[in-house]
Amino acid sequence: MSTDVATAALLALVGIGAALHEPVLIPPLAASAALVHCAPALPLAQPRSVIVGHMLGAAAGYAVAAAGHGNAWAAALAAGVTLALTTLARTPHSPACATAVIIVLQGPAPGRFVPLLFGATVLLVLTAYAASRVRRGAARYPAYWW
Repeated sequence: MSTDVATAALLALVGIGAALHEPVLIPPLAASAALVHCAPALPLAQPRSVIVGHMLGAAAGYAVAAAGHGNAWAAALAAGVTLALTTLARTPHSPACATAVIIVLQGPAPGRFVPLLFGATVLLVLTAYAASRVRRGAARYPAYWW
């Protein structure tokens, strides 16, 4: 079942975070794990959408946070900007909008947060790829890389 691999990937993110003394597992990554492991054929679940989508969400979140205050209005704007950017870039990934919200509301240091976010998205993609190759009868992931 794909849920056990998704759970293992999320636990790995927690373990990495514990080792680094940094929170690595954030709610949007749990949503991304659900997409790549349980709906691997969706455009939202493809590697380009997962990785680039979260990076665009981070960029939008930091840009809006720099221009305004870390309040709910700015967080909503950052989510909307992320949705527009991911649509324009053809990298739809709804959890990326939540990443932008977290950045605006919690203000993580970009020098630590962005590399961890990037690594976490790559880990989710690679675990889904590996699981789809190991499990007999599993849907192939990804449907396309780029």
